[in-house]
Amino acid sequence: MGFFSATETSVDDVQRDYAPILIPGENVLAAFKTVRDLVFLTNYRLALVDVQGLTGRKVDVQSIPYKSIVRYSVETAGTFDLDADVKIWVSGSAAPIEVKIGRGSNTVGVQQILARGVFGPR
Repeated sequence: MGFFSATETSVDDVQRDYAPILIPGENVLAAFKTVRDLVFLTNYRLALVDVQGLTGRKVDVQSIPYKSIVRYSVETAGTFDLDADVKIWVSGSAAPIEVKIGRGSNTVGVQQILARGVFGPR
């Protein structure tokens, strides 16, 4: 996701801005934003928002239901690292989706959301 690490952003703002694509009862639980792009986790999916073009009018929203995630890893930021790495492997794809999130972000919260979505009751 981009060249910059994503920093936590307001879930209320994301909930409001992306309400048209959320289903009833779907709540944004965590959100991370780069200069233009966005990643957010809801109680149903992981969404990757890729803003394209110079004007930013073209937007690609990729929704990944938790049932499609076969494994994930979260590597926290170390002493000399500026960001944490989240890798998510999706069924049918060999390469993981990689997201860098800024130091100080709630990586434990991200792991809990992913664990509930991936391992929770279906």
